[in-house]
Amino acid sequence: MKHALVTGGLGLIGSFITRQLLTSGLVDRVVAVDHFGRYINSIRPDFTDYRKLRLTGIEDQVIIERGDAKYPAIVFRLLERYRPELIFHLAALPLAKLDNLNTGEAREGSVDSTNHLLEAVGQIKERTGYCPQRFVYASSSMVYGNFVADVATEEHPTAPVEIYGTMKLAGEVVTLGLGRYFGVPVSIVRPSAVYGPTDMNRRVSQIFIEKALLGQKLNVQGADEALDFTYVKDTANGFVLASQRPEAVGEIFNITLGRAHTLLEYVQCLQRHFPGLEYEVTARDAFRPRRGTLSIEKARRLLGYEPQYTLERGLEEYVEFVREHHALAGSALADAR
Repeated sequence: MKHALVTGGLGLIGSFITRQLLTSGLVDRVVAVDHFGRYINSIRPDFTDYRKLRLTGIEDQVIIERGDAKYPAIVFRLLERYRPELIFHLAALPLAKLDNLNTGEAREGSVDSTNHLLEAVGQIKERTGYCPQRFVYASSSMVYGNFVADVATEEHPTAPVEIYGTMKLAGEVVTLGLGRYFGVPVSIVRPSAVYGPTDMNRRVSQIFIEKALLGQKLNVQGADEALDFTYVKDTANGFVLASQRPEAVGEIFNITLGRAHTLLEYVQCLQRHFPGLEYEVTARDAFRPRRGTLSIEKARRLLGYEPQYTLERGLEEYVEFVREHHALAGSALADAR
């Protein structure tokens, strides 16, 4: 029986990777390792806790292990027990702002836990010969810092300007270095501005949609602020492809839509679903790096990656999901009376 181990397996991206691995038949079981932390709530408490929806229909094929990958003993026990063919390491603080406020926890998620996982694999490999077919590390486009090119390839200079990107980049160094040292085939994925169903950590996409549902005015911090918004299903597909292709070993990939949109363009897409939606433009967050389009040509060439969701299509599916599942149907009407 083939297993995959996904740290952060109940998170937004991790749960979609879990689903794709199982529905595609690549593995028989997924071990979802998660410490069940919830760092930021929705803007109102009556929005659904989407975590209970993330494994709908695949519950019988998911083994949930409650634990934190920052603890070496937990990591070693899980790897020793399940000997997964694939390892996806996504466990970390889910937002840059949280990392910037919690430097120690940011290091534990992106650096320490990566070290523990690969070191445990190396120890078990030396004793038993076990080695996963692939270890995939979740990095971020924040490692680039301020973009100095119109389109950022994987060769773009890495110069992070805040804690989140710094720790993600450090995790890349650990992944590549220990992968070589222990003889573990590794790949690295750099996603960007991921959005989609079950998001609940107050990313800008979630904030805008929840406020739109409540009829509240949006605060657009920087009309020309551009992000390579990527639908979570495309992101998950990129991770899975990186775990399967021999050409991906030792490589780093941008996995995004491959086209940046400004926040104002994002809001204009939302207005098609929420006529009359109002917004105000304020100054951009000066602490965030200036980003834009990421090149996905390398992922196309080596992985066969091709995003399936334009921003318009992704938002349509996301809005439909939130409207169907949120718990505001009654309370919003009651508030309006």
